[in-house]
Amino acid sequence: MKKIAVITGASSGMGRRFAETVDTFDRFDEVWVIARHEKALEELRDRVPYPIRALALDLTDRGSFQTYADALAEEPVEVGLLVNASGFGKFRAVVDTPLEVNLNMTDLNCQAVVALCQLTAPYMPRGGQIINIASVAAFQPIPYINVYGATKAFVLSFSRALNRELRSRGVRVMALCPFWTRTAFFARATTEGGGESVVKKYVAMYEPEQLVQRAWRDARRGKDVSQFGFVARFQTALTKLLPHSLVMDVWMRQQKLQ
Repeated sequence: MKKIAVITGASSGMGRRFAETVDTFDRFDEVWVIARHEKALEELRDRVPYPIRALALDLTDRGSFQTYADALAEEPVEVGLLVNASGFGKFRAVVDTPLEVNLNMTDLNCQAVVALCQLTAPYMPRGGQIINIASVAAFQPIPYINVYGATKAFVLSFSRALNRELRSRGVRVMALCPFWTRTAFFARATTEGGGESVVKKYVAMYEPEQLVQRAWRDARRGKDVSQFGFVARFQTALTKLLPHSLVMDVWMRQQKLQ
């Protein structure tokens, strides 16, 4: 039986870095990479020493889930690893963002994560691992990153609960909660589609390589939540101790929004 890894959002950012370094976590007969842009996925073939299968799917389209399910059923496979790294955000007021954009954000960040986990879990053996990309934004309400933060709170809660549900099967689930990370995500979140981003001050900025390396390590240790960097962990701790109304006030002042 073929042992595979499945990585969504593999055309750029952390998803691509997961795809490029997956052999540091485990050995797979084939790595399935999923994103909208097939050309970017095909480029991975020249960058890694293991077989790649590119699936050009738009995960905001529910029809893509059936395509993925059909691919899993084509031949006997077991999925040793699933990484849900697809997602996007908009750093703008809800009412200033087109409704279609906000709905696509919830579809990709939440619906696709649920679908991929549910479709993949039956193919996962004991020792299988799921990594879902959440965010440090999952721990607090954030005005002007409202929808994005709410979707990542969903991913965090879903992942931790699913980890308990799948424990009896020997499958682990971990939520990776990055702080600001230097990827193409920011171009889409802050400038794509016109308008001015509300986020102007970044306390710290990390590289995707740092986050992915920590994620591999934390997954091997069986953690259900992974964070990298003192600033990220310190901010998360504060959001657990302070009233969220105060946390939102500090955020608004920091970004000069009030």
